[in-house]
Amino acid sequence: MEALRRLDAFQRRHHWLGMPLGVLYKFADDQGLFLAALIAYYGFVSLFPLLLLLVSALAVLLQNDPALQEQVLNSALRKFPVLGDQLRENIHSLRGNGVALTVGVLGSLYGGLGVAQAVQHALNKIWGVPRHARPNPLHSRVRGLMFIGLLAVGLFVTSGVLATASFDEVFGLRVGSILRLVAVLAVIVVNAALLVLTVRILTRAQVTLRYVWVPALGGACAWQLLQWGGTYYVRNYVSGAGATYGMFAIVLGLLAWLYLGALVFVLTVETAAVHSHRLWPRSLLTPFTDDVRLSHADRRAYRSYAMAESFKGFQKVTVEFHTEPFPGTNTTDGPPAVDGTGPPDDPARPDAG
Repeated sequence: MEALRRLDAFQRRHHWLGMPLGVLYKFADDQGLFLAALIAYYGFVSLFPLLLLLVSALAVLLQNDPALQEQVLNSALRKFPVLGDQLRENIHSLRGNGVALTVGVLGSLYGGLGVAQAVQHALNKIWGVPRHARPNPLHSRVRGLMFIGLLAVGLFVTSGVLATASFDEVFGLRVGSILRLVAVLAVIVVNAALLVLTVRILTRAQVTLRYVWVPALGGACAWQLLQWGGTYYVRNYVSGAGATYGMFAIVLGLLAWLYLGALVFVLTVETAAVHSHRLWPRSLLTPFTDDVRLSHADRRAYRSYAMAESFKGFQKVTVEFHTEPFPGTNTTDGPPAVDGTGPPDDPARPDAG
């Protein structure tokens, strides 16, 4: 126990250790793995219809330049390396089909709104927004449409940048490795901006930009590495595989890739929330036992979790922390610490009744 006490004191004194531990503990408290799984599921459902809608829009906007249309499409599909050639072949076969376009629009809206709802739920939970303050079902879907539009614009911009960098010449200038590197850096900045805008649009809480930008840049870099990793997976494990094995490799690889991307997103937002709400340093043993002295960050975290579960604006929630780990043990730390505004006989109080 002495060793654990020293380790706890050390991580509380050092930001480089206490901050990541605070993010990890809040990620566990918010059931981050479940939130990422929910986002990945709806992402899987909506992926193909969204790409079908993208190709249909490209066919209209770039109908006078088939070469540029092909280049932008290939750049967009490279963002989904696990599905690669199969998506390209099926999407091309649906061009000019009015029924397919209608199905694509309706499917993309349904799947996209599912992703938007899952992302909104995750963001509001992470930022501790009370249930009564969250958007109603109609308003949340309006925000979801804004989110879909934001994703579409971001996909067009990043695909256009990558398509331009893949040309041999641009405006008469030969494209070299330096320009391609600049294009990758530009895509990372755009993705970071998209993440910041997503947090601002879909979160009901007041989010300060200075706490979000740095985690967003880190998340965008991780997303870029994930795309390169997906490309490596396809080239080394999917290409040349048999039909049956290749199908399972594609589906399972795509699910894993989407899940890892959702994890990157959730961890990025958790980092911003922990930094913004100063939810560190946490006590080292809080996830494992009640026999622990809570830090100020622990109290802020547990208080926010309770407040986030209030369903009505007139509902009062009181959070109480006893200084003794278990009832009946001796303590010299004084009376219990109480946070909240409910009167002594308020049913919302833990000690009422």
